[in-house]
Parts: sequence; C-alpha cells; structure tokens
Amino acid sequence: MSFVGTELLFGESMAFFCLLSSLVASLAYTKCIYWSTCNLHCLHLSICCSCCLQSIMAESIDMASLEESFRKFAIYGDTKATGQEMNGKNWAKLCKDCKVIDGKGVTGTDVDIVFSKVKGKTARVINYEEFKNALEELAPKRFKDKNKEEAYESICKLVAGKEPANVGVTKAKSVGAVERLTDTSKYTGSHKERFDESGKGKGKSGRENIVDTSGYVGAYKHAGTYDAKVKK
Repeated sequence: MSFVGTELLFGESMAFFCLLSSLVASLAYTKCIYWSTCNLHCLHLSICCSCCLQSIMAESIDMASLEESFRKFAIYGDTKATGQEMNGKNWAKLCKDCKVIDGKGVTGTDVDIVFSKVKGKTARVINYEEFKNALEELAPKRFKDKNKEEAYESICKLVAGKEPANVGVTKAKSVGAVERLTDTSKYTGSHKERFDESGKGKGKSGRENIVDTSGYVGAYKHAGTYDAKVKK
C-alpha cells in the first residue's frame, strides 16, 4: 500500500473515531438529561405522595372522631348500651345537638325518615355504617350549595368530636324569699343560734340553754359558781 493510501485510511479512521466520540458524548449527555428529568419527576412524585398521605391521615382522624361521636351518642341514657348501635331517639338527639337539624334544609321529620330508610326492615337501631349512610342522605339537604362530596364532608365535620349535651338538667337557684329562708347567715334572734358558721345545725344545744349539771351530787346544777359568789 502506498503512503498516500495509508494517509487516506488513517484520515478516515480518525474521522470515524471523532464521529463515534461525538455520538457517545451525545448519548451520555442525553442520558444525563434523562436521569435528571427522572429525578425531578421522582421528587415531584414524592412531594405529591407526601401531600396525599397527609390528606389521608387528616381524613382518617376525622373519621375516627366521627366514630367516637357515634359511640358517645349511642350509649347516651342507656347504661347497658355497647356503643355499637344507635336507636332512633339518640339519632334524633345527635342531629339536634350537632346542628344537623337547622329547621330549613333538615327538619326533625327528615331525620326520622332517613333513619327508617337506612336501618334494616325489622331493626330498631342502626350501626356505624348505616349511620354514615344516614349522614350521606342528609348532607345534600343540609348543604344545598355544595356538591355531594363537599356536603358529606361538611356534615361529618358538624358531628365529629361532639358529645351529647345534658338537655333538661338545670341547677337549682334560690332567689328572693327562698334565698332568705335557706341562707343561715342571714338568720336573726334565736334562729341564728341554731346553726354554726358553716350552716350546719347545732341540734339540741342550739334550741335549749343547757345547764352544766356536773358537781358533787347529781342534783347539784351550779358547780363552780360558789367561788364567784364569794369573790363578790
């Protein structure tokens, strides 16, 4: 082979090598960009998953509070109740205490109708799942300006974390003449002597002037008075 041919072959080889090097570099750069893009996508996905997880956790906490409220109302007024089932009376109380009944969108009649709808045909109580179905039935009536999902979430928030209010239990209050009759600190005369400072009755000692009968003989009723008379 001549020198010229060898030079041409060498030149072509160098050109091919340069082309191959460029191709490899291009692939490496492309791969680098690809992996960088993948890493960004993974980071974004990780952030999204974290947000979703927080949302799910928050939702589970709300559901836990909702179930707790269900059980508190389920056992209200019944010492034998297990909290697994709720009767119609307690269901109506829950709807009233938790402001589910607003007198406009949801009335007491609506509450009774929904209870009969979700319970079993022969049952007189509802379980927790049926309770949630009942709330779902009332949600669109209570929150008419929201879609189905938002309405259900809002009605659950009304109930979650709540407990029965002690309706009808009032503390006795003394007023006017009654207060004057029961407040011993305002008694006067002989009545005042019948009670101590705490208001507790003194018994017989507060009603009678008891003379000390101790002495040398049982009939003697003025022990200790002789010296006082002599000194005079």
